[in-house]
Amino acid sequence: MKDSSVYKVIEVIGTSPKSWEEAAKNAVETAAKSLEDLRVAEIMKLDMRIDDNKVVAYRARVQISFKYRDE
Repeated sequence: MKDSSVYKVIEVIGTSPKSWEEAAKNAVETAAKSLEDLRVAEIMKLDMRIDDNKVVAYRARVQISFKYRDE
């Protein structure tokens, strides 16, 4: 029988002054500093912060799954 796996999913928000792509990348790379075995990242929502009628930040809400370890 094949081993089964369990994954946990968390939601994080990354930001960037340049792009949504960079915001999502920042979210994943920051989460990777404290989590192991990241598997899939799914963009849930994109939005922008506006200040004085100008876009000042891009934000990406990202769900990230990682392998759950029962210790």
